[in-house]
Amino acid sequence: MLMRYILPPIVTAATAAAAFAAAAPSAPVQAKPRRVVSVNLCSDQLLLALADRSQIAALSSNAADPQMSAEAARTPGLRILKGSAEEVLAIDPDLIIGTTARRAPVLAGLKPGSFRTLDVPPSESYEAIKASIRDVAQAIGHAERGEALIARMDRDLAALPKLHNAGVATYYQRRGFMTGTGTLVDELMQRVGLVNLAGRLGKPALAQVSLEEMAAAQPDWMIVESATDRVTDQGTEMLHHPALAGIKRISIPQAWTVCGGPAYVLAAQGIIRQMQAQGLGRRQVAAK
Repeated sequence: MLMRYILPPIVTAATAAAAFAAAAPSAPVQAKPRRVVSVNLCSDQLLLALADRSQIAALSSNAADPQMSAEAARTPGLRILKGSAEEVLAIDPDLIIGTTARRAPVLAGLKPGSFRTLDVPPSESYEAIKASIRDVAQAIGHAERGEALIARMDRDLAALPKLHNAGVATYYQRRGFMTGTGTLVDELMQRVGLVNLAGRLGKPALAQVSLEEMAAAQPDWMIVESATDRVTDQGTEMLHHPALAGIKRISIPQAWTVCGGPAYVLAAQGIIRQMQAQGLGRRQVAAK
């Protein structure tokens, strides 16, 4: 009688690793947060654009101000923080987002690590805006919404007329503050075909430029906040001085530029629309 011997399978490093991986428990999938708190104006806007309304437990104190937030119209009915850590404790959020969320004043006094947080750094470029959108969308469980929003923004920006040699511009604000190079506004100017006067003058990211210096520079365009279209105080009065009367104006809401977010597209569209309305020459517009 023949005896049959069954040899044990040869175990290699590869098969052993595969067996271990199959037997090992999978990494836990983090549940979609149900009580998200934003403690910063910029993260407010990303949360409003991407989250389910039921996920938003509270927003920062500036979220409902239309002068500051491009998403203020979406805030009615949502809780607005007044600024105390006790409010946050009462909400017991499962995610807190914001610029340096862990060091937000509203969280002062809370034990570090008490809550899950997501820092959303300031965005000084369009690429940084897209990165922040992806980070927030992923954290709140809506990665697909983030990609859809980015696709819409890319499409809208690609559809803008291509302007060349559109002139020199300045972003001039109350009390003579001018936005310099290396900023989101500077990149926005480049995108629409403008040269930032701040670069010509060698100014830093934010500089106070006197009325006399601005009048002497005579840029082709002056971009101002729409809230300064009328004289309301001394800070806005200088923007309407006769010495600046010959400079063409572009007026856009501060809410479109104060944060890097979806409103970046609105700002680009608004600047180009006003430039064309004021007689931008055909030679300066290239075919799409």
